[in-house]
Amino acid sequence: MPPIRDSMGADDSAATSAPPIRVAAALIVDDDGRLLLVRKQGTSVFMQPGGKYEPGETGAQTLARELHEELCLRVDPAALTPLGTFTARAANEEGRLVEAEVFGVALTAGDAAPVAGAEIAELRWIHPDDLHRQPVAPLVTDRMLALLR
Repeated sequence: MPPIRDSMGADDSAATSAPPIRVAAALIVDDDGRLLLVRKQGTSVFMQPGGKYEPGETGAQTLARELHEELCLRVDPAALTPLGTFTARAANEEGRLVEAEVFGVALTAGDAAPVAGAEIAELRWIHPDDLHRQPVAPLVTDRMLALLR
């Protein structure tokens, strides 16, 4: 499936005219269909692993760096699958949008298990049917669930 670029949903019209927060984000799904989500220190909302670009980085390079810093995972940027760029309301910044370049990440049985590092307070494997049981970022609920179907 080629990468896609989505349009903003109706919920996003309330965002300010400030530029969107640009990030690279991972869609990591295990064999049981659960998504790997993280909660950063000082926040209550679970979101996809990833983060902001450093100057000169591609989205894949940014995500590989962030996965290593946040989850102690070593991922080759060339092994990431581009899924598209998606826009949603930012989870932790009222009135802002997040624009995420999303990549599928395949973890294999030989890979080390993700471990919370850097600013990550908690990580969870959450089945899509259980997302309503904790606060989850709109990018996940409004955009990523459609990719799982």
